[in-house]
Amino acid sequence: MAAEAVDLPAARAAAGGCHACELWRSATQTVFGEGPSNADLMLVGEQPGDREDVEGHPFVGPAGRILRQALGDAGIDHDRVYVTNVVKHFRWTPRGKRRIHQRPAAEHIRACRPWLDAEPRIVHPRVLVCLGATAAQALIAPAFGVSTDRGVPVPSPLAPRVFATVHPSSILRARDESREREYDAFVRDLRAVADAARVA
Repeated sequence: MAAEAVDLPAARAAAGGCHACELWRSATQTVFGEGPSNADLMLVGEQPGDREDVEGHPFVGPAGRILRQALGDAGIDHDRVYVTNVVKHFRWTPRGKRRIHQRPAAEHIRACRPWLDAEPRIVHPRVLVCLGATAAQALIAPAFGVSTDRGVPVPSPLAPRVFATVHPSSILRARDESREREYDAFVRDLRAVADAARVA
């Protein structure tokens, strides 16, 4: 189990057979975190999306493309970042032939918490960033407000520096006239993260 995993391959293998909640029944597979086992920076999102569920890798869909672009614009090498999600299975509802994202419920977050606790324990990131409200409220505080406290370090036992910012999917949902502004704000947050990683 997660508490017994001493490295990422062991944790990933154990999570692959997790049936702690019902989400595994409708998901294609467990989508565990990926990245260097000694990454200075860990990014935590909400849950895998449709593409992630199919391919088995985190942040490979449209939001992942935005994330990689923003990391590059902030001067962060994506290949040196560990990326994961609070929930490791895709929660969805059918709409015709499409699978529509559903926000994970509290019981799904609780079921996945052992895996999420194992990842920073194994990786020891200098900086951990919560992407979006679900991750921030699960890892920082239930009432944490991303819109008001984004980009500001908060005390946490998870890492020497912990931040929260928006999830890149929110940029995709933004209206055309505000999308560039939202993207620029996201990059500013990531630049603050990059600065913190250098001094943490």
